Amino acid sequence: MRYFIKLAYNGTAYHGWQIQPNAASVQETLNKAFSVLLHSDISLMGAGRTDTGVHASEMYAHFDFKADFDIPKLIHKLNSYLPKDIVIYSIFPVDSEAHARFDATKRTYEYHINSYKDVFSQEQSWYFHQELDIDLMNKAAKLLLNHTDFQSFSKVNTDVNTFDCTIFEAYWKKEGNKLIFTISANRFLRNMVRSIVGTLVNIGLHKITLADFNTIIESKSREKAGFSVPAHGLYLTKIEYPYIDD
Repeated sequence: MRYFIKLAYNGTAYHGWQIQPNAASVQETLNKAFSVLLHSDISLMGAGRTDTGVHASEMYAHFDFKADFDIPKLIHKLNSYLPKDIVIYSIFPVDSEAHARFDATKRTYEYHINSYKDVFSQEQSWYFHQELDIDLMNKAAKLLLNHTDFQSFSKVNTDVNTFDCTIFEAYWKKEGNKLIFTISANRFLRNMVRSIVGTLVNIGLHKITLADFNTIIESKSREKAGFSVPAHGLYLTKIEYPYIDD
């Protein structure tokens, strides 16, 4: 049987989702927990690869297991066994061909900026005190929907066949002292959201214009784009599948 897992994690203590040599990862931590509790060698396939320090308030993964098990009992045991920064929400059987990574049709990220120093959210948002032109940043964010090639915002030397992504929405909203950027797409390149946010912050600081922003995208050059904002403000918040109703 193939099973999907719905989970969340605080990425502060991890070098991303994917297993890394000599570094803690979410995938390795979960593999160990499942293997111990199911008394079998379990290897999870995640819906994506979040970078070091990035959080996920909604993440999916799948694994295969031949024997039956009590799902509610396993979830309880896992949440007792796992460290406090990883939680399992649900486990459910799916078709044997279902794939957590390749079947995902839409992924949504949020980036959180705090305009004041909050000692209780140092690792969950980026403190940035300079005033930003949110209206102009939203105008720039809308321009993203006119493009499909986002090589300018991709980490260099990345192993991908294409830099094409379909962005469905991208916008900023203000909630009290917090500024949140939401972006949804069918796929994301490595470091893409953080470099887009950094470039949009430059827009908000009036360092570059909307015309400059378009030129940056069309240049397909990472060197021309803005800085990459810190990882701890980034969250993977939603993953959608054609056969899962959330």
